[in-house]
Order: sequence, then structure tokens, then C-alpha cells
Amino acid sequence: MIELRDVSKTFTLHNQGSAVIEVINDVSFSVAAGECVALTGASGAGKSTLMRMIYGNYLTQAGKILIDGLDIVQAQPREVITLRRDVLGYVSQFLRVVPRVPTLDVVAEPLRALGIPSDQAQGRAAALLEQLNIPQRLWSLSPTTFSGGEQQRVNIARGFAHNYPAMLLDEPTASLDAANRKVVLSLIEDAKARGAAIIGIFHDEAARDRVCDREIDVGRYTPGIAA
Repeated sequence: MIELRDVSKTFTLHNQGSAVIEVINDVSFSVAAGECVALTGASGAGKSTLMRMIYGNYLTQAGKILIDGLDIVQAQPREVITLRRDVLGYVSQFLRVVPRVPTLDVVAEPLRALGIPSDQAQGRAAALLEQLNIPQRLWSLSPTTFSGGEQQRVNIARGFAHNYPAMLLDEPTASLDAANRKVVLSLIEDAKARGAAIIGIFHDEAARDRVCDREIDVGRYTPGIAA
């Protein structure tokens, strides 16, 4: 479902004489349906950079990134948009939404984008918000006014609204209390059970041990960082 072949990334520092920094070199691995793989490594190893490359936010300098058969490195923008709508979900650490849009609509939006009727989309959204302990009195408010933990849970609800065949999870349990952490881990396990291929960054070692099948040490592919 997800495959990386000889992927490399550099950054050009235009304000420092156009110096070229090699960030990641020759990354190759694959993730099968129903498998969760953790990206590990020291701070600065390139875990978040690699995640953004897989999602198509960062361009690669070499290699292929295949998601459900589509090489996102060579894909046209419209193909990337379609892939993100239908196939590839991404739960980031931070919630970025249009202000003043109610929380229920924020969570339901990925389903409406697929053409699912509004009442069904909102029903799924409501179930997730309730599961993640977001009080119903908040559903009509914009999540931009919420606490950090509440925003993270809204972000998780939005990311799990559609049954994406492939998912990227960036610290999904960070800053959560024990009860909500348990809910999120159950959502990940359910996604694996239905066949989702998942790549995640988990600094929570207990969470990583529970849901991940194996680890990829990104430091192995980072110049200057020991594996």
C-alpha cells in the first residue's frame, strides 16, 4: 500500500550562500495493508520531514513514494488532492481549520468531500466526538477556541472520520490523558483491523509497543546521525 524506494531529500539554505544540506538519503521500506510502522530516531533525524514527503508537502530530490500505486513524487497536483481525499489520511499534531466553522462540520468535512450526505457525515462526526469525550455543547463552536488537548482530539476525529486505506499519524497520543489515549489507540487498532496501512511517529513508547508492528530508524538514513 505504501512503498518508498531510494528516497532522498535536501534543503537549500538561500540565506546562507545557497548551502545544500542533505537531510535524508536512500530511504527504502514498505508498509502493507493492516500494518503499522513507527518512524523512530533521535531529534533531528528527519522523521517529520519524511512524513511530510510521504504526504506530498515536501518535494523529494530522488526516489519514488508509491501510495496505492501512485508515485506521489511525479504526481500532478490534482492527483495528490484526489489521493488525499480518497486514500491517504494525515493526523498532524496541530489543528488547522477555517475560523468560525463549527466543530461538527470540521470533523464531517472529509466525508462530505467524498459526496456522503450531510446527515450521515455529521452522524459519523458526532459519534467520534462523543467517543473522544468532546462535550456536545462545544460541537456548534469553532475548535479554534478550544484547549490544546481538545483541538488535538478534534484533529484525531477528523482524521479518522473516513476509513482511509493509508494513514500518517504524527504524535497522535501526545498531551492526551489516559482515557483519551486509550480511545485513540483503539481507533488505530480498528484501522489496522480493517486493513489500513499506517506510518506513525510515537514518542510514547508504550503506545508504540501496543499498536506498531515494527520500527524504521530514520537515523540510519540521515547523514551525520548514528543509527
